[in-house]
Amino acid sequence: MAFQIEPLLQFLVSPALPPALSRLGDLANNLLWSWDHNVRTLFRRLDTALWKQCQHNPVLMLNRISQESIAKAANDARFVALYRRACERFDSYLQTATPPSGKTDEMLVAYFSMEYGLVESVSIYSGGLGILSGDHLKGASDADLNLVAVGLLYQKGYFQQHLNPDGLQTEKYPVNDFYTWPVQPVTDANGKEVRVQVKLPTGTVVIKVWRLNVGRVTLYLLDTNIAENHLAEHRDITDQLYGGDTHVRIRQEIVLGIGGLRALHEVGLSPSVYHMNEGHSAFLAVERIRRMIADHGLNFDEALEAVRANNVFTTHTSVPAGIDLFDSGLVYEYFQEFCREGAIPFDRFLQLGQRNRSDPHERFSMAVFALTASSYRNAVSKLHAHVSQEMFQDLWPQLPIWEVPVTSVTNGIHLPTWLNGDLATLYDQYLQPDWRESYPARNVWDHISEIPNRELWEAHRRRKRQLVAFVRERLIQRASRRRASSGEIRHYGELLDPDTFTIGFARRFATYKRAKLIFRDFARLKKILTEPSMPVQLLIAGKAHPRDNEGKTLIRDIVQMARDPELFKHIVFIEDYDIEVGRELYQGVDLWLNNPRRGEEACGTSGMKAGINGTLNLSILDGWFDEAYENSGGWAIGEREPYSEDQDEIHASAIYSLLETEILPMYYKNREEGVPNEWIARVKQSLSYLSPTFNCQRMIGEYTQQLYRPAHLGYLKIREDNYQYLREKSHWNEQIERSWVHVRLRDAGPGVGPCVLSGNPLTIRAAVDLAGLTPEDVRVEAVIGRVGITGALEDTSVVSLTPDGLQDGWHIFGREFVPHQTGRLGYTLRISPNHWDDPLTRPCRAKIKWSSE
Repeated sequence: MAFQIEPLLQFLVSPALPPALSRLGDLANNLLWSWDHNVRTLFRRLDTALWKQCQHNPVLMLNRISQESIAKAANDARFVALYRRACERFDSYLQTATPPSGKTDEMLVAYFSMEYGLVESVSIYSGGLGILSGDHLKGASDADLNLVAVGLLYQKGYFQQHLNPDGLQTEKYPVNDFYTWPVQPVTDANGKEVRVQVKLPTGTVVIKVWRLNVGRVTLYLLDTNIAENHLAEHRDITDQLYGGDTHVRIRQEIVLGIGGLRALHEVGLSPSVYHMNEGHSAFLAVERIRRMIADHGLNFDEALEAVRANNVFTTHTSVPAGIDLFDSGLVYEYFQEFCREGAIPFDRFLQLGQRNRSDPHERFSMAVFALTASSYRNAVSKLHAHVSQEMFQDLWPQLPIWEVPVTSVTNGIHLPTWLNGDLATLYDQYLQPDWRESYPARNVWDHISEIPNRELWEAHRRRKRQLVAFVRERLIQRASRRRASSGEIRHYGELLDPDTFTIGFARRFATYKRAKLIFRDFARLKKILTEPSMPVQLLIAGKAHPRDNEGKTLIRDIVQMARDPELFKHIVFIEDYDIEVGRELYQGVDLWLNNPRRGEEACGTSGMKAGINGTLNLSILDGWFDEAYENSGGWAIGEREPYSEDQDEIHASAIYSLLETEILPMYYKNREEGVPNEWIARVKQSLSYLSPTFNCQRMIGEYTQQLYRPAHLGYLKIREDNYQYLREKSHWNEQIERSWVHVRLRDAGPGVGPCVLSGNPLTIRAAVDLAGLTPEDVRVEAVIGRVGITGALEDTSVVSLTPDGLQDGWHIFGREFVPHQTGRLGYTLRISPNHWDDPLTRPCRAKIKWSSE
């Protein structure tokens, strides 16, 4: 290594802010500026060129701006007036937050995620999961939800993408400078920086805690790259997002889950709800179990029940390959001492993360562990809930797939972050005056129809011109950095035409997303793109994981096809897809293309971002679009049927046909004074339906009502009388365990004739041998439905039977049921322990007996 001069002392010099602008630092260090136009405009006006050069990072901007520029702004009455408005907005927003009451029964949600996509300049995200996490925090802030968040502060974050001359992706990892980010070290009452520790087989790891203010929400970020950690492997734990081997990965997830929980306690926070956004943070559950045992004298089973009661787990995965798995030996290496010191039986802990508990060598699944350790579990779209129920059905082997307790909360996007300024200006004129605050209300969007078609069309054309300028500038900058020829640079300055129909496709280059589907019939695609009367240009962006060679090959193939002499102005690949690139594409293209294999896209939010900006969707009926299609103004590729390989050809042909016969003629033809009115009608439909339906406020509201509030109430209940409820429940569980093998269930008649008239009641009765249990200890149910061609019940519903006395030593349960369906119906009976829970919170492997057993 070459000799380098190390500083004896480090210090940060920032411009001295004059009294007239003394709060610029406060405004810069809260990400409210990223979605409040009053604050964002202030920094852009301060120095437009520097704002752009600093990647829209006001902290870095204030570190670089000259004293002369600051003095000039302080003497500009217009800028000072803008500054005062920004300060008023900032204060008003923060002061309207509901202050903590100090009551011990107040709900506080702790949200854990491996990545957060908040702004492009804070590079601690890779893609959709991180963007969703960032929007979740912003939405929680706007909703005044009492929520704190935990993540990792990566020294290098995710990689920057570069393409070599052949179009093959290469990766660079620039080092992040946290002192130019809107993050600050967390300090205690004495001004000392907060540290927490976790113990690994290689020794103790010290973790520094930082904070990032996201409106009213605090995001705590954990950093191991500090001098107290003498081992490089400890410092490197928070080096890269999704980097390294399985040792690095399990260390990261220990720091996130266990270290994150300890950080919250160290800063004096005691959440009442714990939300694991994907399984990466699931180790927080075993740390909570350890604390329950140590602090409250609970045994392992009682502690697990306590932890389950207020844990929430969100799965974003549609395929088993997307789940973190660790060898059981590796888990033993990292947790055997933790479990021994915490009075946790290691084998019991290991089984919580295994599908097959009888195989001690089965790998430990973070998703299975999170499901097992949570009472509240959700997928991120309705279709994804069905996929998840199928994927995890073996954890509830006695339940039919449709009853597997995984609910859905469809993702949403933070509208103020992603909506373009030209549309916002139009809305200021035509929507109700308070639309920026009341945008989640559906009636706000009824006035979209009143916007003149020409004004809406011109607003979109302005964004499209901006997109073309952005792409050209970005390509020229990258070509200049690699010392490209003057001819190549001139070529980039001529790319794209703002009057040409433009398709956008940007996402992670995983194979299931089928990035090359539109290229399947290259000759037909070329004809569509180059049709003189209806030309098309295609903008593509996306990254492949550094170890995903198949994804890298997809990128290379697309780049090389784009070099076809007839297509160089029609297909453009934009390097280093990030928040900024995505935002420009969502806001500027005409059509958003999404063509994954159906059932493998958990939700997807890029199409939502496009749709709220008036960009129409052309998509497979997967994820969110399966719910939105009929009212979205867009077009569907294929039908609502499971994916099979022969669909690639069918779906590609459908894309070409829709473009040739419907989409392009609608865009180009039958214009009135240059405005495609039929197209604009669809745009208005997209704006008025998607904006109130798929925004973060709707999503946050559903999380609060369906998951957070019930989990919080569950937490309040279990902690009463020093967890006496849990101790009683544990004793009851032991009784159930002893008696269950002897419990019997049979039909008790009186039977049903071969034909029953619709609307006439019939009596369902079950006889139960309770084996010493009481009727209150069990839940007896009839599952009623139509008998399908295979003899199985379909379109089923569940009705509870109530105790109805004794008969020959058997407990009778019954009720009347009125069939309203016609045709061939049937029912069966089942019995389960009455766990004092909602059926939606059934623990994994819950006991159930059916009458057929």
